[in-house]
Amino acid sequence: MRFDLIVGFFDPEVTEKVVKTAKKSGATGDVIIQGKGSGLEPAKFLGLSIQEKTDIIFFVVEEHHTKKIIKSVSEECNIEKPGNGILISLKLDKVAGLSKQIKKIRENLKTEQL
Repeated sequence: MRFDLIVGFFDPEVTEKVVKTAKKSGATGDVIIQGKGSGLEPAKFLGLSIQEKTDIIFFVVEEHHTKKIIKSVSEECNIEKPGNGILISLKLDKVAGLSKQIKKIRENLKTEQL
């Protein structure tokens, strides 16, 4: 089995929707880290730059689920609208510690049309 790492950067208000959508599309788990970030036009208050709160969401997924997860999260969370979020995927060379998830992934691959 080959795996990808999907990383998302989202407003904390939509994090729960992102995770639920990804899991419906084949993700078997997630890790969320709180961070701060800014876009092309930094927010300001009284002349001071404000960094927006951002949730960084990680999903290690079987490569056949990557496209479906990105498509469904993109559509459900409207990430093409500026400021709504960013998703990227990276190929992983080696993965350890996913023995429980692999059983579920194999079941998903047998029943889903990818």
